[in-house]
Amino acid sequence: MSSAGEGLARPLPEPVRINVVELASQVLGSMPAAQIPPPLRGIAKFDPRKRAKLGSAPIAAQLENDKKFRELVAESVESGWPELVTSLAEGNVPPAADPVLVAAAAYLTRPPGWAEMIDTARADLERSAAVAEGSEREEVVARLREQLAAQKAAAKEESDRLREQLKAGRAENSELRRKLHEARERAKAAVRRAEEMEQAAEEAKLAASAAGSAGESELRRLRERLSDAERQLEATRRAAREGRSIEETRIRVLLDALQDASAGLRRELALPTSISRPADSVAAVTGESPGVRGVPARALADDDPQLLDQLLALPQVHLVIDGYNVTKTGYGTITLADQRNRLMTALGGLVAQTRVEVTVVFDGAELNAPVQVVAPRGVRVLFSAPGEIADDLIRRLVRAEPPGRAVAVVSSDREVAESVRRMGARPVPSVLLLRRLSRA
Repeated sequence: MSSAGEGLARPLPEPVRINVVELASQVLGSMPAAQIPPPLRGIAKFDPRKRAKLGSAPIAAQLENDKKFRELVAESVESGWPELVTSLAEGNVPPAADPVLVAAAAYLTRPPGWAEMIDTARADLERSAAVAEGSEREEVVARLREQLAAQKAAAKEESDRLREQLKAGRAENSELRRKLHEARERAKAAVRRAEEMEQAAEEAKLAASAAGSAGESELRRLRERLSDAERQLEATRRAAREGRSIEETRIRVLLDALQDASAGLRRELALPTSISRPADSVAAVTGESPGVRGVPARALADDDPQLLDQLLALPQVHLVIDGYNVTKTGYGTITLADQRNRLMTALGGLVAQTRVEVTVVFDGAELNAPVQVVAPRGVRVLFSAPGEIADDLIRRLVRAEPPGRAVAVVSSDREVAESVRRMGARPVPSVLLLRRLSRA
């Protein structure tokens, strides 16, 4: 031990101070009560796991001011790391030694040049911290670059989808213009035929007047023909006055024929009148099924309030709801049973208003007993089977739907939203459904 007048210009580095205090607290716990310095006798009674933490400041002060106590702690260092202590006493610092351990041993044993050894260890620790900070900064930059690339890819995918929709819309608009032109041409042809019929009626009148002596029977026939021609002319004029298009009438007749044909085809193929939905084919469990172990606790923008109303207005839309994601967003402070009952009550009103197909999925991975869920008419309730999470069951429901059917998935889980979007479904944040249910 050496150089009592030698001291530190700066406090010990924090890792070194913690190491020294930890060593001293271990020695303190093994000292006889009579040898324990008076300021530390209360701390010596602490639990060994709390002694270094709660008595950090008094132990550090005692080490700094009490040479005898410091030498007792230094003896434990000498017995634990004799080669390191010997090397430091000779003024040599092992090149591969831990800077924290070197500084702690130098502080306690006080070999010649111990203060410089501590300053060297401080510089090594600062360099290591700077290197670690630079590495962490590089990892953050790399992570941000990956996120930016993913967002760019998603934006490009959405742009391509919108571009395809715009192309399809333009093609549909062109087709409608062509049909409108054809309808106008047919209307003009109808007007020409009406004029011809009017001229024929006039000629018939002249012929009837010239042929008065041909007999009463011939006169009645010509009058009947004239009457028919006049009725057709009047009907044509009336349709023209009312602005009704013959093409509109033909389209209506065609639609009625298609509807009757589809009904006839259904009867011919003996299709059932009540057919099951694709979601009914997805294997899942209900809350009452044996073996269920229980429930632990993208055009409008995704957050546009009008998004859900427009989706619900689509024909044959299937609304798949991530149950606990919605309930915990809206009223997560109540029990799970109350959350389910409140959601079922609100969905009953929504189905009654919109008549959409609704499937609610709950996580059923840890149920210990059957769950009583009173689902309103038109609402399908599914629990994920043991070993499966609700997110995977939602994806299977979306995958089961035929291509082209409108499917909306209500969940604020970003991973769920991105995966169902790639499968063709439209994700909707849970808060939009909660707002819609509160309006209902």
